[in-house]
Amino acid sequence: MAGDTGGGQGTHLARSMTRNGENIASVEFGDLPKTSAGKIRKNVRREAVRQRQGNPLSQPDVPVLQRFSLAGKVALVTGASSGLGAGFAVALAQAGADVVLAARRRAGLEAVSREIEKLGRSALAVETDVTDPGACRAAVQAAVGRFGHLDVLVNNAGLGTAVPALRETPEEFRQVIEINLMGAYWMAQAAAHVMPPGSSIVNIASVIALMKSFSPQAAYAASKTALVGLTRDLNQQWSGRRGIRVNAVAPGYFRSEMTATIPAERLQDYIARTSTLGRMGEQHELDAAVVFLASPASSYIAGITLAVDGGMSGH
Repeated sequence: MAGDTGGGQGTHLARSMTRNGENIASVEFGDLPKTSAGKIRKNVRREAVRQRQGNPLSQPDVPVLQRFSLAGKVALVTGASSGLGAGFAVALAQAGADVVLAARRRAGLEAVSREIEKLGRSALAVETDVTDPGACRAAVQAAVGRFGHLDVLVNNAGLGTAVPALRETPEEFRQVIEINLMGAYWMAQAAAHVMPPGSSIVNIASVIALMKSFSPQAAYAASKTALVGLTRDLNQQWSGRRGIRVNAVAPGYFRSEMTATIPAERLQDYIARTSTLGRMGEQHELDAAVVFLASPASSYIAGITLAVDGGMSGH
């Protein structure tokens, strides 16, 4: 830090942090050892983050249902042109957020944008390939350029495959890893640079990260299991220091474009044997979990993976 000397003693420094012009943290360092001054500076930064995390909706006198509101928030959803991602985007808008839609299919993005605008919220469609770190940064910059801030990221973009391990090619395996794992990392990295304290990142993992599948899904299982680990580590790095909570949702089998490709009888038999509810999940049931983790209602939940699977992960 400017003003430190190489002789082990810190010069007289005043460190102040402000929010909207108001002083929220100030401490002076006299002739302290350099290591002590460094610890004080770190504590000051952490206290500033804690104070800046204070969201009116997370205060104890706020009615519980209001804590789920995303009014005034801006959310970015990847893989938002169809399927679960489109559903998440609409649900976030229903909760009050303006939404940035990121995916490769422009036509699908425009359709979801219109649905969000019918709800009275604003939408921004950005063609994005999450395997390209530059494209992820551009999507985040577009969000901030349009709305001024970014508060929620839902890393939903994903590719599901079912290829026997002895026949899976390096290209097939790498493609799944690059989209499901690396794409989530590049987008989280880009978003964390601009997200204010109190923000939330929700990674869409899979129940396959927690239990065996009935299909040969080595690449998919590896990518989603790694995403759970990535969630824990990013939360460890960012929740205390930056005030950005990172959690994951691990869906079981929900009605979607991806599960529509699985033979119905085979899938239903598997669900009947493994799920305590004995049925597939519906989009609105998963939407509720994502909105919860994105909202101030989950302000003390960080670094966890929430299984939304009808009881399958317990088997």
